[in-house]
Amino acid sequence: MDYEALKEQWSEIEERDGVRLSWNTFPSSRMEASRLVVPIGALYTPLKEKQDGTPLLQYEPVTCRAPCRAVLNPFCQVDMRARIWICPFCLQRNNLPPHYKDISETQIPPELHPGSTTIEYRLSRPAPTPPIFVFVVDTCQEEDSLKALKDSIIMSLSLLPPHALVGLITYGTMAQVHELGYTECAKSFVFRGNKDYTAKQVQEMLGLAMPPGARPGMQQMQPQPGRPGPPPTMGGAQARFLLPVQQCEFQLTNVLEGLQKDPWPVANDKRNIRCTGVALSVATGLLETSFQNAGARVMLFTGGPATEGPGMVVSPELKEQIRSHHDIDRDNIKYYKKALKFYDALAKRTAHNGHIIDIFAGCLDQVGLLEMKGLPNSTGGHIILTDSFTSSMYKQSFAKIFDTDADGNLAMGFNASLEVLTTKELKVTGLIGHAVSLNKKSSSVGETECGIGNTCSWKMCSIDPAASYGVYFEIAGQGGPAAASMQGGPQKGLIQFLTYYQHSAGQYHLRVTTVGRNMSGPSGDPAIAQSFDQEAAAVLMSRIAVFKAEVDDGPDVLRWVDRMLIRLCSRFAEYRKDDPTSFRLEKNFTLYPQFMFHLRRSQFLQVFNNSPDETAFCRHVLNHEDVGNSLIMIQPTLDSYTFDQDGGMPVLLDSTSIQSQTILLLDTFFHILIFHGETMAEWRKAGYQDMEGYENFRELLEAPKEDARELIQDRFPLPRFIVCDAGGSQARFLLAKLNPSTTHTSTAGYGGMAQTAQTIFTDDVSLQTFMDHLMKLAVSGTG
Repeated sequence: MDYEALKEQWSEIEERDGVRLSWNTFPSSRMEASRLVVPIGALYTPLKEKQDGTPLLQYEPVTCRAPCRAVLNPFCQVDMRARIWICPFCLQRNNLPPHYKDISETQIPPELHPGSTTIEYRLSRPAPTPPIFVFVVDTCQEEDSLKALKDSIIMSLSLLPPHALVGLITYGTMAQVHELGYTECAKSFVFRGNKDYTAKQVQEMLGLAMPPGARPGMQQMQPQPGRPGPPPTMGGAQARFLLPVQQCEFQLTNVLEGLQKDPWPVANDKRNIRCTGVALSVATGLLETSFQNAGARVMLFTGGPATEGPGMVVSPELKEQIRSHHDIDRDNIKYYKKALKFYDALAKRTAHNGHIIDIFAGCLDQVGLLEMKGLPNSTGGHIILTDSFTSSMYKQSFAKIFDTDADGNLAMGFNASLEVLTTKELKVTGLIGHAVSLNKKSSSVGETECGIGNTCSWKMCSIDPAASYGVYFEIAGQGGPAAASMQGGPQKGLIQFLTYYQHSAGQYHLRVTTVGRNMSGPSGDPAIAQSFDQEAAAVLMSRIAVFKAEVDDGPDVLRWVDRMLIRLCSRFAEYRKDDPTSFRLEKNFTLYPQFMFHLRRSQFLQVFNNSPDETAFCRHVLNHEDVGNSLIMIQPTLDSYTFDQDGGMPVLLDSTSIQSQTILLLDTFFHILIFHGETMAEWRKAGYQDMEGYENFRELLEAPKEDARELIQDRFPLPRFIVCDAGGSQARFLLAKLNPSTTHTSTAGYGGMAQTAQTIFTDDVSLQTFMDHLMKLAVSGTG
């Protein structure tokens, strides 16, 4: 099968199952697997919206006996007459339940249908409470920014289900919890901003501590989803601080509209006093009293860095600058370690409770996202980083969070867990994505560790239709004659993903995806090389590189990326030893070195020109997106628009693509940029597009804008939109991404285009030089 047909097949599987694998044939021995260099990995999007309209099954799944618990799937052998099925994971024989008595070869239940490799069950277990949203609002902001922020939160109330519970905490010099259940006047509980409160103190101050003699389970009386709010007799947080939207919308809107800028005076040489850490720990304490393991989002809106109390990232003195990458490298960081420790402990607590923390920052400077990154990374929260809450990028991205599915339910799941089962040939080594370990041991857990390892099950407090997780595997078997199955055909290695989550409609759901791939035949099987999916592999490797970059030095990570690439090429390329000119790669490997070249130069691994907050944000987004979106981040797309063609044409991400009579559209996922070549910019400034007879020029100027609008539509968070001209300062965003094939040191670019192409002032090597070095090292066999 040729590469294009295989690619088509993989993308169909991705549409149906939300899975892309780095290798689509599994090696049959550990020895063979170690020679693959790129590990066997799957990028899995559990809640991928299914296009084929598979029904939601309204009954409980049929599972194998404990401890296996695999769910009935198309790979099971079923004896129709005896009503017995054999589990392919543990080989136990199980009886089918009585309601399967009518099945036959012609009448098979949906979950055994060959096309049902992904199936979803609506379980009978109801969620303990409706979804909960706690808004944590920073009042130390300019009036216009605070007003825009209040408007966006009031707008979001109309997007929430009427029975959802909402709460409000505001903070500045102090943190205030607003008692929405008290309607006579605005009433709030105030916490000092410079004090580290324990969970017990928060609960006692809010009057949520258990009365003496009460049993711990008593307060867990909670309403059934779908019923409008809690019964009036219920005490605790629910009746006072967290109320159904339909009951408290008027009161909450009034409190928000009346919010004033923090009254504490601020001298000109000082920052605002902001106790972000206290506000977050109060929100966590409020929720963990009666809502453990109930779906809840804490939405933090911050207009600047924490300058007081636990979690402080910079002092209130303006002359003291907030830390940079350079300071961190030199260990010249006053508050960093203490703040990191505080937020990481809070992240652990929040994830344990099953709650989510989102961070929305509206500030020209950094807000301390580097220190706080553990909160959204462990709980699957969103991050939106903007200059101000007045920006349309913030408003549209924030509204997008409350998107609904076809049935009008919020497109977000809560309190999920993902379990991975494998047949005996494979073992799970870990997961990289927004999750925490559930420390579950099973026969599927491998000896080595990649990412969050030593477990076969992870917890995702938040899960949405775009959330993707990198799951890595190792081969357990030693190979040998048993590698070919008894039926004479190739044996399959199976993986089953079980995603259990609280649906926003109020029930628990279980989505089951079962993936089967052939095991390779005798060693040196060419099928393995042909089964390499270079796009999925590049994304899975970039997740490992970013995971390493969080703990290792930058140069060490780059060396690891290079070493792995050289080893992969010397293993799979065709060449004569020590002859770089003989180097050839198969079609399904040719783009991989290019992806690695761009990954090395990307903001994920290069911190130059990015603040620590921006680095934390970009890495967070990369660990959330699927293969297609992640590739755009690693190697942006570039389209060129000229008079002699209809629409944009993809061109090389290269400095030679900059020509004076073209318009370029660059998509880096985080930015969408329209760049006008020199002549185009001059004509536009001269106003030719408004003159008669120049309609085609007007259309040419509009075409990239139309395409940009399409790209922005379903992107989250919304990208920054930049329009610039050759020679303009904003053009730096484009130049930073291009392959510098024409620099100030090169005399002529390839194809002799250097005369018209843009010169890029950089000491980075070009892709051509990079490839030359790679070929030289690969053919010499030095890994």
